[in-house]
Amino acid sequence: MQQSIERLTLLAENLTQSRGSRLLFEHVSFSIKPGETMLLTGPNGSGKTTLLRTLAGYMHPISGTVGLGGGGAAGSALVEKCHFVGHLNALKPQFTVQENLSFWVQFFGPTAYAGRVVTALNRLNLVDIADIPAGYLSAGQKRRLGLARLLLAPRPIWLLDEPTAALDASSAAAIETLISEHTDGGGLAVVATHLPLNIPRLRELRLGLPEMG
Repeated sequence: MQQSIERLTLLAENLTQSRGSRLLFEHVSFSIKPGETMLLTGPNGSGKTTLLRTLAGYMHPISGTVGLGGGGAAGSALVEKCHFVGHLNALKPQFTVQENLSFWVQFFGPTAYAGRVVTALNRLNLVDIADIPAGYLSAGQKRRLGLARLLLAPRPIWLLDEPTAALDASSAAAIETLISEHTDGGGLAVVATHLPLNIPRLRELRLGLPEMG
């Protein structure tokens, strides 16, 4: 039986981050509750990807903290509670579509469900190409395969960087539906994008420090 989604709150307080010697953002604070989606917007180079990576625990902020709130948060490592899908789809090109998903089931460990591979193939319209090596896929197909791993293990926090990039309108709508279903079930999402998203309970955080005169 598939586990239910934990209801956790993602907390950021006074985050400051740079890339090299360039300050990207400072004193960023927010609280994202179960059922909510936060949209990260701003010009290229404003720090959207860096903020996502900081939230995921892949980067340490110059200052500030990232934490969890909620009934199941005590002693929890944030990296174990989130799915992060960045610009790169993290695919093994020599593996078929189905083999890539099976790999992710093993990677996620006991929280993942092998039976969800078929569900992911169907929901992301990958059934007809399940036996094709990932290296032969189009950009849109690779993106859908990269996002399909969201369905393999129930994690309450989704951190998505340009999830609808390279997707046609139909595929983008399918991703919007997945995010909406995730938040309807008590999960939360942080999505960096330049494109509009049709998702309920959407908040926006625009990054971009004012230009120095």
